[in-house]
Amino acid sequence: MRTPLSELDVARAGSLGDALRLLRDEGRAPIAGCTDVFVQANFGTLRERRFVDVWGLDELRTIAVRGDTLSIGALASYTMLRQSTEVRARLPMLVEAAGQVGGVQIQNRGTLGGNLANASPAGDSLPVLMAADAVVVLRSADAERRVPVADFFTGYRATVKRADELIVAVEVGPIEGRQWFRKVGTRAAQAISKVVVAGVRGPSPRLALGSVGPTVVRARKTEAALAAGASVAEAALILGTEIAPIDDVRSTGEYRRRVAMGLVGRFWEEAG
Repeated sequence: MRTPLSELDVARAGSLGDALRLLRDEGRAPIAGCTDVFVQANFGTLRERRFVDVWGLDELRTIAVRGDTLSIGALASYTMLRQSTEVRARLPMLVEAAGQVGGVQIQNRGTLGGNLANASPAGDSLPVLMAADAVVVLRSADAERRVPVADFFTGYRATVKRADELIVAVEVGPIEGRQWFRKVGTRAAQAISKVVVAGVRGPSPRLALGSVGPTVVRARKTEAALAAGASVAEAALILGTEIAPIDDVRSTGEYRRRVAMGLVGRFWEEAG
């Protein structure tokens, strides 16, 4: 049964400080692009009823390089990521991922912060951020903290973000090596991924995967094997022990495991 939109209590934040006070004092949940909220409302699975709308906070859309760090505001849309010269220069695998998220409408409304907060293991941008060793910037009315994205997810659709905190930005340091991204789905875009992989081939290889476990997986044993000179076949077998894909309506766990293991070779060859 659908959730009637008339049942929702939405307050519009006029400033970041206003939004943080509403989170702290009224226990509202933040919304922006609403690409997931409307899906949940349509299927009647929306649990929250009281929200604070932060879509109008343009200060959270800033994309800039500060020192040697790329800072991406949480409200940067996928379209903004695709068009940003800074992101194209520093994080091309995120540009590739952004171009495969839904259609034009979703790319215009969906945000990087929303993908993080949603914490779906199938989120297309999340393996990119994991492989990039990104840092999530969280702010409350009283303080700000930075959490490495590897420590951000605690379980299926669960994170360390507190109810009174808002994701305000993502920070990425310099990345040495060639970046690579691949999404396997029913279609190239407008489909939830069956397997999604991001990697960096450099002196210290990085490899992260989505849709192969309850959270995004950083394949550190596979990375270490590749760095030590293991063959692609050996690395693929190691990867098979690091992931735990399941059967669902989109695919089988066995298919996901085989595809993920096969993509190790594609990554190593194409990023080389």
